[in-house]
Amino acid sequence: MPDTPMAGEAGEYLGQRSVIEVSSSGVAWPAIIGGAFASVALAVLLFTLGTGFGLASVSPWARAGASVTTVTVVTGVWLIVLHWLASGLGGYLTGRLRTKWVGLHTHEVFFRDTANGFLSWAVASVTGVMIVAATSAFVVSETASIGTSAASNIAGGATQAATRSDGPDTGPSAYLVDRLFRTHKPGTPGLDTDTKAQTGQIIRNGLVTGDVPAADKIYLAQLVSAHTGVSPEEAGTRVDQLIADAKTAESKALQTIDAARKAGATLSIFTALAMLIGAFVACAAAALGGQQRDEY
Repeated sequence: MPDTPMAGEAGEYLGQRSVIEVSSSGVAWPAIIGGAFASVALAVLLFTLGTGFGLASVSPWARAGASVTTVTVVTGVWLIVLHWLASGLGGYLTGRLRTKWVGLHTHEVFFRDTANGFLSWAVASVTGVMIVAATSAFVVSETASIGTSAASNIAGGATQAATRSDGPDTGPSAYLVDRLFRTHKPGTPGLDTDTKAQTGQIIRNGLVTGDVPAADKIYLAQLVSAHTGVSPEEAGTRVDQLIADAKTAESKALQTIDAARKAGATLSIFTALAMLIGAFVACAAAALGGQQRDEY
């Protein structure tokens, strides 16, 4: 006796065998879209909560609050948790809310459930791409602000203070220049702008090329000796100390900027890993939800 098409399917007999063809698509778009929206909503909630924790952990004060490494690692872990929970909810709802497929092998049902779960994750990811971008931008902006703050304060050493002509500079850069031209007689007129500019150009050129030429060192020592009245030997010592301090400041600034770069790279890796975990969880949750849907 020829096979009989199962309920919900159309059959066409070919001799003693029948070709079964499903009349509807295996993609349950209503369930997929519903699960995706639920996933995005939970991701927004968790992202907002994580943003609050992140803002509470950083501080505008120097050497206060969490370090760049700590913020990056915590944010990466939170991204994984966010994708795990949001994708799991979206996938489970997708599997649980789809209509029952009649007359299909359990392997086919499993494949369709996992595929629909993956599609739910994909829709949620595309819809919520701004959430991922905002999360990345938050940490990158925090780490970059730390690096920019440190660089603006110490990177230039004497160069930034020396090239300012729009008013007095009271930062660490100005301190290096003031210390270079400090006199032993309080009340001595301050350093003129042209001398500051010359000093800044010389030090900046030395930082770019790797060292200050000997001729420039002699010239700076002459400027210091002429302005302060100290001996040429003491003026040369001051110049050498200024150059050493400027190099140290530049090195610290570069280390800070490099730490921010590494933090951004680490965050990108964490984001990719979190998305992969989210895709897997969405597929597994959809299969579980579909199985329970058929059972109950």
